[in-house]
Amino acid sequence: MSSELKNKTESLAWKEAVRINKFKVKLIIVSLIFIGILIIFPYFFQHIETREGKVLDDFIVASITPRDVSIPIFLCIWSLTALMISRCFKDPLALLTILYGFIVVTLLRIITISLIPLNPPAGLIPLIDPISNFFYGKTGFVTKDLFFSGHTSSQFLYFLCLSKRRDKALALLSTIIVGSLVIVQHVHYTIDVFAAIPLTTLCYFIGKKIALGNSWNA
Repeated sequence: MSSELKNKTESLAWKEAVRINKFKVKLIIVSLIFIGILIIFPYFFQHIETREGKVLDDFIVASITPRDVSIPIFLCIWSLTALMISRCFKDPLALLTILYGFIVVTLLRIITISLIPLNPPAGLIPLIDPISNFFYGKTGFVTKDLFFSGHTSSQFLYFLCLSKRRDKALALLSTIIVGSLVIVQHVHYTIDVFAAIPLTTLCYFIGKKIALGNSWNA
């Protein structure tokens, strides 16, 4: 987007941002897509749970005794989500960027999960997250949404979208913690976690280009 609009929106924030037609259109579009994804999520998750996949030979996961670390994972994910939401209240461009980034990440995950059917690691302990599990459908949790890790990608996407140095440091720390703990709980393979970083970076730049690319006319 043009530097003129960027400066205008950052200085006048939401009050003036909602007066820009292209901003309103992009916000409406991404909101509708976001709602649509939340609606289809349970059906997609239920579908992948019914199919058989490959079990990967992961020596890192195999060397770790599984532990239930659902609580620290939950606290990291939703504390950082709350921080991201609070920043979006002051920065409408941050909201567009995170929403479009999330959409691209989610669509890519749907593609990769569909093309790479995997069974979960041995010893998996179901991850309990009352908020996320609400969207998983009848089972309440899923075990085969593996490649690539959505938990890790969400935290790293926040890292990429947040602008303040302290916020980014917290997001990077949360990415490392969550990525490590989903391996400890045998929720993901190691490759699921490591692949999330470059793939999320790619999705971030695509989402940012869609959200903020080209100059806007008020």
